[in-house]
Order: sequence, then C-alpha cells, then structure tokens
Amino acid sequence: MLGWELPPHNSGGLGVACLNMARALSRQGADIDFVVPYKAEHPEINFMHVVSATKLDPIYRYGGGSYESLHILEKIIPTFDSDKLVSIRDIQKSYCEFVEKYLKDFKPEVVHAHDWLTYEAGMLAKKEYHIPLIAHVHATEYDRAGMHTGNPLIHEIEHEGLMMADEIIAVSESTKRIIHEKYHIPLSKINVVYNSLDENYEKDDYHFNKNIYGYLTSLKQKGWSVISTVGRFTIQKGLTNLMHAAALAVSKNPKLMFVFAGDGEERNELIELAADLGISKNVIFTGFIRGKKIRDIYSISDIFVMSSISEPFGLTALEAAHHGDALILTRQSGVSEVIWSAMTYDFWDREKLADEILAIVENPALRQSLQDNVREEYHKISWDKVAKKCLRIYNKTIKHKKY
Repeated sequence: MLGWELPPHNSGGLGVACLNMARALSRQGADIDFVVPYKAEHPEINFMHVVSATKLDPIYRYGGGSYESLHILEKIIPTFDSDKLVSIRDIQKSYCEFVEKYLKDFKPEVVHAHDWLTYEAGMLAKKEYHIPLIAHVHATEYDRAGMHTGNPLIHEIEHEGLMMADEIIAVSESTKRIIHEKYHIPLSKINVVYNSLDENYEKDDYHFNKNIYGYLTSLKQKGWSVISTVGRFTIQKGLTNLMHAAALAVSKNPKLMFVFAGDGEERNELIELAADLGISKNVIFTGFIRGKKIRDIYSISDIFVMSSISEPFGLTALEAAHHGDALILTRQSGVSEVIWSAMTYDFWDREKLADEILAIVENPALRQSLQDNVREEYHKISWDKVAKKCLRIYNKTIKHKKY
C-alpha cells in the first residue's frame, strides 16, 4: 500500500480510512507493507509493516498543502537536516525514488495506491516491475476544488494514474461518475467500495465530559440547540453556504449555536462572514481539533451538517451518527448513498438547509426518529466487508495479469 498518512499522524479521514482498511485486510490474511512519506512511530499498528520513505518529520509531509492544491509547488518546508526548502513535489519525487529502490528486493503481488499523492509511485511500480496497480480514489481534484477547474498538474497525475491502473476503487457511486465523466475511464474498471465507521469508535472506552464544553452545556440547559460541522475549511466543504443558512435559521430561532470545528484557508473569511451576517454570538470556531475533543463536539451536538459541494464519502457523518446526532447531508455527498435516515439538500440551497435545521430543532419526534434509524443503517457497513471486496479485486487483478 502506498499512502500519505496514518493515525496518529493524520489530518483527516484519508489516514483513518487507510488504517481501518489495512487492519481489516490483515484479519483476512493479507500481508501489508504500508509506505508513508515521513518518519514517525505508529505504536498501535502491529498488524502491518509501516515503511518510511523519507526522514521528514510528519508535520511537514504536506509540503505546502497536499489538500490546498494551489500551493503544491511552493517551497516552504525545511528538511530534517538542513535549511533547504522543499515542496510537495519534492517529497513526491523522494517518495518515488524510495519505492523504486524498495521494490528491487520486495515484490508484492499488488500495489494499492491511495489518491493522487501516491499515483506516480504506483505507476512506477507497474512500469518498472510489472506489478498490478490498484488506484484508490478517496477524492479527485474536482472534489477538492469544489467542482471547479482545480490544479491542472494534479488532473494530469490523476488521469494518467487512473488510465494505467488495472482496477480502480471509488468510495461512492458519485465518485465513480466523476471518474468516468471527467477522466473518461470505462465504468467496468471502477469498483465502488464504501467506507465504514472507524473501529475505534466502537471499541474505545470513551466518556463524554460535559465540563470540556461547559459553555455549550449551559446553553443547552437553557433550551439552546447545537448544530456542528467538522472538517477542513476549504471551498470543497461549502461552509459559506452553511453560514448563510445559519443566519437564516437564527433569524427565526435565536437559540441556535453553530460550531465550526476545524481549520483551513477559509477560516478568516468565515469569521468575517459571521460578523457581516450579524450572528457572531451564535457561532463558535474551535480551531483544529482531533481525538476526544472531536468526539465531545459530536456528543454535545444535536444536529450534524455536512455541507460539502462535493464529498466523495464523508466519514465524519458516520462518526456524528454514532454519537447520536441527527444528520443533514448534501445530496452531493457519497455517504448519503448509504445513509437514508438523514435530511438532504443540494449544497447551494441555503433556504432549504435553514428549514431543515429548524424542522429538527422544533420537532423532537423527527429528531428522535432520525437518530434511532441511522444507527441501524451505519452498522450494516463494516470494514470486514470492505476488506473482502478489496481482496476480490486484488485476486481478479492478479488472475488477469499478463506480464
């Protein structure tokens, strides 16, 4: 497996998905070497071999922002042993050089590459060593750019990687359609494999501490409702539309508190927008949080909103559902394909989003129904099922190998 992050050194859902998938694959008998572009300890990972492609500290693996594609060529990250500056492209080059050397001695049956950051290394493995290539699409550049043009260099890498791949795994039907329509890949080559809930959410000894978010707790005791969203503050997430919808909802019910958990390039714009709309007192920005603090946000929330313009899947919705939140999802999110007990809307429809927020807040029976039914739905998908689908794809690829 070629990846870019693993917990605890992850910034989002990509690393979580890779970890859970690999763990489930190992239970099915897979022997995995997982290559990451940094050097760090992963103390809880004992089911596979984590391989460091560079000696870079994990905090620098983004090399200018792997999720902020306008900046991939900016040289702003110091290396581990000098004052030399490197970019994301420099890190990718080192990553490819390492994989090329590594595969001289290690000959896996399949190379499974996760997203554009690793596709060049995956293509190298196929071209130089004739190893079957699986390209896993967690998000395309079209998703990250909010369905705008995005970065042409990344489009080129994605297109070449998807063309060269023996098989493609997409995290939703909507992602499959984007791959087919934008990159002209045959539908027969694209396999949809949905993500599942992080296994740690089921197993960890988690307890909600009301004192952590005491202000929100006191507001709820006074009849306020808490609406949250969690993720990167980028154009992809549609957060400006959510802020406008929040203003509409607050104009009809002032006892609403909106929690924006995360950070990113749109942070200052969102803070200014809340002020301009006159709802600063109804909005809280937590900054970047992870682990228990995110789970506490889910626990204290009544409603979780996924406002993404294009969301290939959306693991945060499953996490929020697990903590008892009623869900509102855009129809442009992959998770809405497997979760039906949620209210949905088109990402641009601010009025409908505001109406749905108010409907859940003002109708306890509706909220309870959404909360109860969604639990049954997300438990129907599991990482073990994901692993079995991946193994079938691997075996099909190996069977048809013609080298």
